[in-house]
Amino acid sequence: MTEDRRRSLILALCCLAQFMVILDVSIVNVALPSIQADLGFSDADLQWVVNGYTLTFAGFLLLGGRAADLIGRREVFVAGLSLFGVASLIGGVAQGSGMLVAARAVQGLGGAVVAPATLSILATTFTEGAERNRALGLWGAMGGVGGATGALLGGILTESLSWRWILLINVPVGLAVGVAALRVMVPRSVNPAARRRFDAAGAVAVTAGLVVLTYGIVGTEQHGWGSGYTLGIVGAGVALLAVFLVIEGRLATAPLMPLRIFGSRPVTGANVVVLCMGGSSFAMWYFVSLYLQRVLGYSPIRAGLAFLPMTASIVLCSQLASRLTNRLGPGPVLAAGMASITLGMLLFTGVSADGTYVGDVLAPSILCAAGIGFSFVPVTIAATTGVARAESGLASGLVNTFRQVGGSLGLALLATFATQRTAHVAGTVPHLTALTDGYQRAFGVGAGIGAVGAVACVLLLVLPARRLRAATATA
Repeated sequence: MTEDRRRSLILALCCLAQFMVILDVSIVNVALPSIQADLGFSDADLQWVVNGYTLTFAGFLLLGGRAADLIGRREVFVAGLSLFGVASLIGGVAQGSGMLVAARAVQGLGGAVVAPATLSILATTFTEGAERNRALGLWGAMGGVGGATGALLGGILTESLSWRWILLINVPVGLAVGVAALRVMVPRSVNPAARRRFDAAGAVAVTAGLVVLTYGIVGTEQHGWGSGYTLGIVGAGVALLAVFLVIEGRLATAPLMPLRIFGSRPVTGANVVVLCMGGSSFAMWYFVSLYLQRVLGYSPIRAGLAFLPMTASIVLCSQLASRLTNRLGPGPVLAAGMASITLGMLLFTGVSADGTYVGDVLAPSILCAAGIGFSFVPVTIAATTGVARAESGLASGLVNTFRQVGGSLGLALLATFATQRTAHVAGTVPHLTALTDGYQRAFGVGAGIGAVGAVACVLLLVLPARRLRAATATA
């Protein structure tokens, strides 16, 4: 096998694995009403089908990235795929809500190992510059397509077979990719002493903090924002996250997130922006899926088909973003992407109980998808530019972590605002109007989060890069 052929196969396997991992964030969205009816989730608890996955995904991504650097990228990649497949099988046969959420959490752990390994493999396989940017562009596009395709595939599987197949389908795909990886990827030698340098305490602290913080936000529907219960739970979550920072800054021998990495302005800026990107865009998939089925009365497969324009938009804009980033740098492209997401979310605040797909969903969904496509690639490039080869796994895990953290907390926050608004107006307006009012509130908050991300991109990435170019030109 020639070297070019081997590298092409590695790129294909990494893209397929990334597609599968991101797919499982969104594939459940269209199936949520069916899952709720089958397993008896409440409206407030239904989001845990999504957040059970994204929270462990976020919490252990850094550990996954570090494991790829220390143990070996091929070994970690295959182990993560195996764990992901087993959890998918358990979730597919779940007989209760608790069993499904637990399986989704273990799935997230497997995804947290796979995702940074794929990016680390690409970063060390392809040379920094146009070659690596092209590979990352394809990788980013597959991640974006995974998010958009999840709705369509979830709808087809849910309506033609059962919602359980949205999980069971991962088993043969994961097995095939894992076997192929063992044949194509070359193992590397690793110092045995390095295998013991894991910051498990940091991983547990950040995951526990995110789960407790999310639980506190979700609980405000019942207890209110200012209650002692809510303040205590949220305070405990914040305290656990503070403990994580202490561990990383002072206690860990080999910290998951060395705080020195934030000395790089592009890394810091990219992670701030991707936090806002996740907080705005993740919840969009969730609420659009519910609006299409609960308000407009779409079947699962019809709802999935409604997301096709978004898939095309993400694919097109991801490829365009890769080319533009080579010419303009990541900052301007990312700023345009965040502005598009913000505008799309603002337009979504106009959805109505008697609305239509063409009148209420099509235009804002394409704008949001275009923004995701324009953001996914440049934010990844910005977050890994100039990072030492030995810490490529850390950098990739970091950008994925901040995106998933933003998505988890954003979904919890927006879902809470939506359910509280719906409960507030229930009984005074028709049921569908109450639901739609809640969705409008969520989209409005999501637009605000997207706007913060756009401003942060300009301040932290675009303007500093311009000043640096100007200083270099005059030197």
